[in-house]
Amino acid sequence: MADINSDLLSRYRAPAGQSSGRSSAASSDPHLITFVELLFFAYRDFTREADAVLAEYGLGRAHHRVLHFVNRHPALRVADLLEILKITKQSLARVLKQLVDQGWIVQKAGERDRRQRLLYTTQKGAALAARLDSLQSKRVSHALAQAGPGNDGAAARFLFNMIAKEERLVVQALLPEPIEAAAASRRK
Repeated sequence: MADINSDLLSRYRAPAGQSSGRSSAASSDPHLITFVELLFFAYRDFTREADAVLAEYGLGRAHHRVLHFVNRHPALRVADLLEILKITKQSLARVLKQLVDQGWIVQKAGERDRRQRLLYTTQKGAALAARLDSLQSKRVSHALAQAGPGNDGAAARFLFNMIAKEERLVVQALLPEPIEAAAASRRK
């Protein structure tokens, strides 16, 4: 494994003072490209453990996102889930059908408007969502601890500002607590 890693590094890291041969776009602002690549690698590892659990059940990341938001917001309307995930009806229909058919989620008609489809996790679905949340929460907790005391707020603001400006109010409403409250609670 060490040989592979050192070989990988030597292939992709140019010697000091020499160009790596990367595109001019990548070399235009290495500081920002560093953040772009860190986001790619962080997302890869953030999803890795959850992906392994999901694979045990023949599920993927799309299933995870649906399960997460339905579990966090019982009676979530299908229309609202489409808006949260920003995916097509066809994509959601395929994923939702699998989750319903396998007993992770149930759909119920709305009490006031019978045309509405309201989504709920089953006991089995809630248990899987909790298992996945636990894995990812541990990774986030560890990363925040490694960032040092008081850095939670900067990390939360950074992530929040990565969200499209027109979506931030919607996202804020979905969060379990305000951005600054989340940061303050970890400092105690």
